[in-house]
Amino acid sequence: MTQPPNDALELTVDSLETSALTKAQLAEMLFEQIGLNKRESKDMVDAFFDLISAQLIAGDDVKLSGFGNFQMRVKAPRPGRNPRTGELIPIAARRVVTFHASQKLKDQLQDDAPSAP
Repeated sequence: MTQPPNDALELTVDSLETSALTKAQLAEMLFEQIGLNKRESKDMVDAFFDLISAQLIAGDDVKLSGFGNFQMRVKAPRPGRNPRTGELIPIAARRVVTFHASQKLKDQLQDDAPSAP
């Protein structure tokens, strides 16, 4: 199977059944558009996300050029409130992942945004 030149590679998501892009759909796109077999495609997608997860768990940032940065940060414990009863409930410290879009991604989002009438 011949591969298109890198500048012509375009992953289309228009035909997806749901509004969310899944790992299975990513693997299918690799199979259809790059020419990897289905097992290789699934393994590549799994390895990519496993690597990102491992880096974040280790406390390292993940920077994807032209897309954005994932960072793990620790949120301090704080008091919370049960919205139904109003009862005070302590919220424990926890680790969360944050994502910050790159300027390039932000610009692409603005370029593709529908213009106001």
